[in-house]
Amino acid sequence: MTSENEAAVSAAVAKLYDTYPFPPEPFIDEPPPGYNWRWYWPTAYNFCTGQLPPTEQVKILDAGCGSGVGTEYLVHLNPQADVIGIDLSAGTLKVAQERCQRSGANRVSFHNLSIYDVDQIDGQFDLINCVGVLHHMPDPIRGIQALANKVAPGGLLHIFVYAALGRWEISLMQQAIAMLQGNRRGDYRDGVSVGRQLFEALPENNRIVKRDKERWALENHQDECFADMYVHPQEVDYTVDTLFELIDAAGLEFVGFSNPNYWNLERLIGKAPDVMQRAQTLDKRAQYRLIELLDPELTHYEFFLARPPLSKTDWTQDQLLLASYPTLTPCLSGWPSQSFFNPDYQLVQMSDEKYAFLQACEARTESQTIADLLETAPLELSEVRTLQAQQLILLRPPE
Repeated sequence: MTSENEAAVSAAVAKLYDTYPFPPEPFIDEPPPGYNWRWYWPTAYNFCTGQLPPTEQVKILDAGCGSGVGTEYLVHLNPQADVIGIDLSAGTLKVAQERCQRSGANRVSFHNLSIYDVDQIDGQFDLINCVGVLHHMPDPIRGIQALANKVAPGGLLHIFVYAALGRWEISLMQQAIAMLQGNRRGDYRDGVSVGRQLFEALPENNRIVKRDKERWALENHQDECFADMYVHPQEVDYTVDTLFELIDAAGLEFVGFSNPNYWNLERLIGKAPDVMQRAQTLDKRAQYRLIELLDPELTHYEFFLARPPLSKTDWTQDQLLLASYPTLTPCLSGWPSQSFFNPDYQLVQMSDEKYAFLQACEARTESQTIADLLETAPLELSEVRTLQAQQLILLRPPE
C-alpha cells in the first residue's frame, strides 16, 4: 500500500522527468553504436555463471526505462528477446517510444507504471534491468522486493544505485540549491537556474566546482543532466553497509559487482603484506567496505542478483575445458587486431598466440571444441582460462 508521502514523492519524481526527460541522448535512425555487456543476455549470463545461457529466447524488463536509451540497446543486443519497458513518467515514456521506433527497436512494449506496481505485468523475467532508479524511490526496499518477485528461476536482476562517498560534493550542492529555492522547490527550471548561477559565482578552486569540472561538466552542459544530478526531489546514496541491507531485503543471491577490478584489495594494499593479511581475515562485505573507504572515488554500485537455481561452471577441470565450445565475445571494439578494447572498453594487448587463438574461436565451426582449436592455434590451458575470465571468450559446456 502506497502512503500519502510516498505518492507525493513519486509524483514529484514524475514531474521532474516530465519536465526534463532523461537521459537526453539524441534520436538516431539506426541501431545505437557500441555495446554494454551488462545489457546483452549471453555476456551478462556468462559473467554470472561462467558459461553461455541455454537459450537467447528470453523475457527482459527495463524497470524505470526513462527515455529508452538502455531499452533500445536491450532490444538491439538481444534479437531473440521480448522486451518490456516501464516508467513512472508518461512524458519520458513518449520519448522512449519515439526513440525505439526510430532506431528500429520494434520488439518492445511500454507501460506507464511505477516499479511498485510491476506485478501488473504478467509473468516473470529472465533479465531485469534497473539502472539509476531505486535510489530515486521513496521506499527502495519495497521497490527491490517488487522487482525480485518478477525474476524467473535462474534469472538475473541487474541494478545500479548511487554511492555516497563519490557523490559527496553533489550532495552538498543539492542541499545548497534546495535551501536557496525555499518554497519554490519543485520548480525544476528554477532549480537549474539557481544551480547554474552558483557554479558561475563560486571560485574556481572551490572543491564542488573542481569536482564538477573533473567528473561531470561534460554531461552537465545539458539541463536534463544537470537537473537529474542537482535538483532531484528524491535521492538515497548508499555505502556498502546500507547497500547490503537493500540487497538482503531482495531475498535473492548476490552474484557480484559487475566492475570486479575496483573491488580488488591487491591493487590498493598489495604492497603492504601485513596489512593485506589482516584485510583477508575480514569477511567479504567488510573487505568491500574497506575498499570504498580507501578509494572513495566510486560514484555508483553496479551488480547482479539472481534467483536460484543458477548453474555455475567450474573451468578448473582440464577435460571439461577442452570439451567446451568457445565463442568470441561480440562486445569488442577495434577487433580484429592484437590491440583492442575489451567488454569494459579497456585497452588490451594480445600476444601472437592469444590473438591466433581468438581468431580461431571466431572462425570455428559449430562442432569444434577448444581441444580442436588448440591443434592449429596452440595455447596453454592457463591462458585459455585467462581469456575466459576476461570475458573475451564465452564457453558452452559439452552436453
